[in-house]
Amino acid sequence: MGKKAAEKKHKISRRDFMGGAAAISLAALASGTTGRIFAAGSDRLRVGLIGCGERGTDATIQCAMASENVEIVAMGDLFQDRLDRSLAKLSRHRDDQTTVTEAGSFVGFDAYKKVLDSDVDLVILATPPGFRPEHFKAAIEAGKHVFMEKPVAVDPVGARSIIASSELAEQKGLAVVAGTQRRHQAHYLEIMKRIHDGAIGDILAGQCYWNGGSGGYTKRHPRLSSMAWQCRSWYFFTWLSGDHIVEQHVHNLDIINWALRSHPVKAMGIGGREVRSGDGNIYDHFAVEYEYPNGVRVLGTCRQIEGCSVRIGERVVGTKGWAYTDQSIGLIKGQNEFKYEGPSPDPYRVEHADMLASIREGKPLNEGKRIAESTLTAIMGRMSAYTGRELSWNWVINKSQLDLRPEKYEFGDLPVRPVAVPGKTKLI
Repeated sequence: MGKKAAEKKHKISRRDFMGGAAAISLAALASGTTGRIFAAGSDRLRVGLIGCGERGTDATIQCAMASENVEIVAMGDLFQDRLDRSLAKLSRHRDDQTTVTEAGSFVGFDAYKKVLDSDVDLVILATPPGFRPEHFKAAIEAGKHVFMEKPVAVDPVGARSIIASSELAEQKGLAVVAGTQRRHQAHYLEIMKRIHDGAIGDILAGQCYWNGGSGGYTKRHPRLSSMAWQCRSWYFFTWLSGDHIVEQHVHNLDIINWALRSHPVKAMGIGGREVRSGDGNIYDHFAVEYEYPNGVRVLGTCRQIEGCSVRIGERVVGTKGWAYTDQSIGLIKGQNEFKYEGPSPDPYRVEHADMLASIREGKPLNEGKRIAESTLTAIMGRMSAYTGRELSWNWVINKSQLDLRPEKYEFGDLPVRPVAVPGKTKLI
């Protein structure tokens, strides 16, 4: 397969390729470059990747596609084989922008520190979310611009750390963009503008969903330590992924927070493991009722069970009608009917174009606090479902001491925490 064909295949195989951008991003993508994006005397932005799995690799390719002035110079991961596969893919797709050498390749729990020390201007953080607060804090303290994948924490302690680091980024004039691509997607942007302009009237209620199937575990090799195995199969362990309500459903909850321009004040959730088996400890379904200011209630549901109906999207109900959004549709029904039918550039690429353009213009975007709040919205729902307790936002963000990090980061024995049991699992 030729290079152009490979790039085309890559572009259409990514999930949720839906398109969208602000006007500046449309112009940047049309020209194929964002111009001189780094103000320190160079027209090249040196990028380091921390976390070389599929999402991190694809995000790095999309960053390079957003500007010809991006150079990928350093990479770090826990595992050599993942770094090698990532570098091979980067070289296939963006060989003219990938200059990573052996000296710029790092493996191990301290790999992120070495990437940050590699004279990079921007880092892409795409390790399992349990590592995100520590890596983000180190990146901002080192003065780096950051693109970080969602979610950005797995517990309240981590979410508070993200907020604090985002405030420091604001003081330092650093760009912080999160992997919530719907925030950079044309039909979402247009529908949200109309909601905020009153097209559906006063918001009364909402629903959001990520009900779909699920993936499988990474089979544990006899020579793998329990820490290494959990990190390789990170999605299925709460300390690493936050559970699928946090890792996946955060997208939909972020849209609800956006529509309501607020975070919830309370949450009451249920969930469990109906069919999921194996040695992980995450649930396979959740249903959470969130209460927002002014008594607005939103039901969020997510499920990872094969053979069931799929529904992924958001619905917001107002006094004049309702709005619906999903990966390909944005529409309003009622007194002010509307359906978006405009251009839809790739939002995974647009979010990077927006970030690079903001750096170039000296007006860096900072999405850190809002993604921390959306992540905490999901965490609060999980905590409620795990414990069976109704929770308030004020308690979770100010008083909860839940910290899921292991005592030490090293390959060796790491017992798997038991599956949460509502009514028995302690609220921390």
